[in-house]
Amino acid sequence: MTPSRPLSLITGASSGIGAAFARQLAALGHDLVLTARRADRLEALATELRGQHVGQVTVLPHDLADPATPRALCDALEQRELQVDWLINNAGYGVPGTFVANDWATHADFLQVLLTAPTELAWRLLPGMRQRGHGRIINVASLAGHVPGPAGHTLYAASKAYLIKFSQSLALENRAAGVNVCALCPGFTWSEFHDITRTRDKMNKLPGFMWLSAEEVVHLGIAAVERGDAVYVPGRVNRTIKAAIQLLPDRLAMWLSARESKRYRNTQI
Repeated sequence: MTPSRPLSLITGASSGIGAAFARQLAALGHDLVLTARRADRLEALATELRGQHVGQVTVLPHDLADPATPRALCDALEQRELQVDWLINNAGYGVPGTFVANDWATHADFLQVLLTAPTELAWRLLPGMRQRGHGRIINVASLAGHVPGPAGHTLYAASKAYLIKFSQSLALENRAAGVNVCALCPGFTWSEFHDITRTRDKMNKLPGFMWLSAEEVVHLGIAAVERGDAVYVPGRVNRTIKAAIQLLPDRLAMWLSARESKRYRNTQI
């Protein structure tokens, strides 16, 4: 049974796709729990949403690179008697450069944020969803998880491929219990992501038709999880790229990936 006011936990909610999820779910009548590292950004978004909607907005600043964070978040929710109906595992970033050009601590933090934290949050929150007979989990993956991994930003595509397979298994395991799980796989999306990875100059050279707004991605993602799609690639161009790559021999797909990735990957520190 769907609760009258579902509660959504959104990670990486301070900007981009995460903030767009917050705005659209609030407009759909959800209460929200927002988490990210930047407390000032979260508070500004919470103030905006409280002024526009009647729902409750709780701000819990945390750094998902800390292995203790998923449990701490869930403990904070339990202390406030908040039950999560929608989990949006959105937090993520890219690490510029090649694999050996970065120290292990950098990679360890990345794997904690992109793989371990979303997996643990799902593990901790799924039992309650199943018990109540309703829940939604969106793991924000990427079109990168469907195509050959490029040189540079070495762990990004691998982490997104993991989220896709993880979501497929969770969807099969939990659909009968009323919990839908979806890997949302956007392609190029207008956000701060490429500023952080220092690839904005390269991104600006790509044609406009390859881009979607964060708002479009989120709107399509919400519809996809409600339909029960285990994996969803928003945008006709992105779906065409995915289908074309899957039809190519591996050697040719790798060659194309190597050629095209030079346009948008930073292999230098």
